[in-house]
Parts: sequence; C-alpha cells; structure tokens
Amino acid sequence: MLILKNHLLQIDIKPIGAELKAITSVKNNNEFMWHADPNVWGSSAPNLFPVIGSMKNDSYIYDNKIYKMSKHGFVRHSDQFKVKNHSNSKIALILTSNDQLYETYPFLFQYEISYQLDNNVLTVSHSVKNIDSKTLFFSLGGHPAFACPLYKDESYTDYYLEFEKSENSKSYLLNMENGLVTNKTKSVIVESNKIELHGDLFNEDALIFKDLKSRKVTLKHKIKGDVLSMKYKGFPYLGIWAKPNAPYVCIEPWLGIADVETTNQKIEDKEGIISLESGSVFNASYSIEIDNRHLG
Repeated sequence: MLILKNHLLQIDIKPIGAELKAITSVKNNNEFMWHADPNVWGSSAPNLFPVIGSMKNDSYIYDNKIYKMSKHGFVRHSDQFKVKNHSNSKIALILTSNDQLYETYPFLFQYEISYQLDNNVLTVSHSVKNIDSKTLFFSLGGHPAFACPLYKDESYTDYYLEFEKSENSKSYLLNMENGLVTNKTKSVIVESNKIELHGDLFNEDALIFKDLKSRKVTLKHKIKGDVLSMKYKGFPYLGIWAKPNAPYVCIEPWLGIADVETTNQKIEDKEGIISLESGSVFNASYSIEIDNRHLG
C-alpha cells in the first residue's frame, strides 16, 4: 500500500488501479471506507476510465471498427500505474497508453490521478492528456464506497444522504440484464434534499441522476449528524449505489454515463463523452471531508 498520513487521517492507496482503499482516523481507528469484502463487493473506490458503466455488448465502434471494453473501463484493474511523486501530503500515479491498451482503446493518452490530504479533507484529482494526433474520446469518474453504518451499534436506516440544495430529481433506470440506461425513470427526490438509506433502496441497481443542482452531498446519521461530505463540482452526473442490504453506500461523481439502450455504439456519439483535442489536458477533481467529531 501507498500511504499518506497527517495528525488526523491515514490514507491507503493500492497501486493496482491507483485505488483508494482506506481513510482511517489516526486517533481512534474509525474506518470510513468499505473494506471490500469479496463475498459482497470486492472494491473500495475503483477509478473509472475511459468509460462509465456498461457498454452495449461490451463493445464500441470507432473509425468503423469494433473494440471490446469491459464495464467501467480498464483503469480500475491496471497494474501498470507508476508513482509520479509521493510526499507526506500528496501522491500522484500515472498510466500511459501502450500497445496492449491500444488494442482495446486506440488512443494515445496519459491518465494521472493524485490524492492530496489537507487536515481532514482528501482531494482526488484526475488529469487526462491527449498525446495523440487525433481527438481523444473518454469518460471518467469515481466510485468510492463509504462504510455505513460507521459504528457497530447502529443500523443502515439510521443514515441518510443530504444534498446541499432542495432537489426535484428522478433516477434513470438501468436494464438489470445488460446494465444499459433505459428511457424509464422513477422519482427519487421530490422537493427535498434527502435520500433515506434502507436495504431495498438499490433493488433496481444504482440511482443515476442527470439533473441535480447540488454539487455537495453529505452522509449523515439521523441523531449524530454529519459523517462525511463529498464535493464534486464539474461532474454533471451522480450515481448512488450499494449491493442491496450491504453495509456501505457509494457516492459516485461521473463525467459520463453507461450506454443507453438506443446507442449506435459510436464512441464519439456516446452520452456524456468528453472530446479532447490533440495536445490538450483535461482536469477534474472531487473532495471527501471527514467530520471532526468522528476523529477522536
């Protein structure tokens, strides 16, 4: 593991996938990340690139050729990250395109992710550089899973998610068989800023929002108050997910979305896709703030 540490928090990062594995209180050992039980869901915070979610037939079309692409892209499983720099407060890892990746993703790129710890705030920054002579098409996002409940004497239903603004928002439903976004929706937040957590909330898979006004969401206990907050300015989509009845909740800022059922599979036409010109750099970041009352 790669470690960041200050007087409040220790951050553990797994080199494979450059994945955030733990956010731990130094004083009382409270652990805020899901522990990635493989019998439930074996990840803690996979990084999603160059696509979000599922693609139709696990493939896409570019320049009249079909390419295979697994759900959420290849970064989350990559063992080819290199540490660019590592200090007490910040670590940056970089993945550069190669012949093997080119077979499934025919673009030359550099993908960099950094973690910066400042007191009780962890900032996760993504940077994509197009080192190709042609336009680069991609999506990216986060998938952090937070422990819920935080303490042993609590239950999942003691918690809720609070948005910074009152919302009137619907979730876009997934086809449960292929993971594609349908044209069906369900109302989730009606003139409110809360989503109550309960074991059946994700029976139809993730909640997928395209129209939230809020760019901050807080995991809260109904009596004890804030546990942690995520700020995700610049990410137009947000996913909320967990395996049904599992003791965690994912808060997922996305730049992009899974394929819609009616897709033509051309990557340049994919909803939410980012097009980056040759030589250009794209940056996006989100932050996780742990409430001090849980740090001992």
